[in-house]
Amino acid sequence: MKFHPAAQILVWCLLVAAMQVLTLGTLLVAAGFIFLLALLVSAHKLMQLLRRTRWIMLSLLLIYAYSTPGQPLLDALGVLSPSREGLGDGVLQLTRLLAALAGLAILLDRLHRQQLVSGLYTILAPLRWLGVSRERVAVRLALTLHYAEVAMLRESHTWQDNLRSLFEPHDGISKQMELTLYRFAISDALLLSFSLLLLWWALR
Repeated sequence: MKFHPAAQILVWCLLVAAMQVLTLGTLLVAAGFIFLLALLVSAHKLMQLLRRTRWIMLSLLLIYAYSTPGQPLLDALGVLSPSREGLGDGVLQLTRLLAALAGLAILLDRLHRQQLVSGLYTILAPLRWLGVSRERVAVRLALTLHYAEVAMLRESHTWQDNLRSLFEPHDGISKQMELTLYRFAISDALLLSFSLLLLWWALR
């Protein structure tokens, strides 16, 4: 069954929101299920995202472990020891991040670049009331996704090469962009309604 790109993006956003309010036990079960599902249907994309964010995740864990006051994990290290409470909070936030990345891997595996831009274009419709051009936002987003995709496909991944690539001309960028718009179906309404019910249950 094909769902509207905007509906799929909104479901991912609701998933991320729900992860912030779930209790520890429910969070571990939900995050484990989403991570396993991503391994089954989008393993390559998931591994790609994890490889790109590994230093961010390590930094997140260390920041919580060393900046949160509490009982030292290793008494022998004294003030140099991470705290138990901080390590617990860090693992909790890391679990939420892993669940969000797993959901994102599934989303990116289901939607190609044009569908992703089309979905965000639909979601950004209220910007018209603020006088903001969503067409311009969509074009800038498409270009950002294009350069990100080019950078991820490069054989060399050193920061020097990535910096140098920013100043190199890139072929294959069309001066015109066609955006396919999709219609919402009953299945999209049911998907969003079910997701909202899950979020409401999580907030109770």
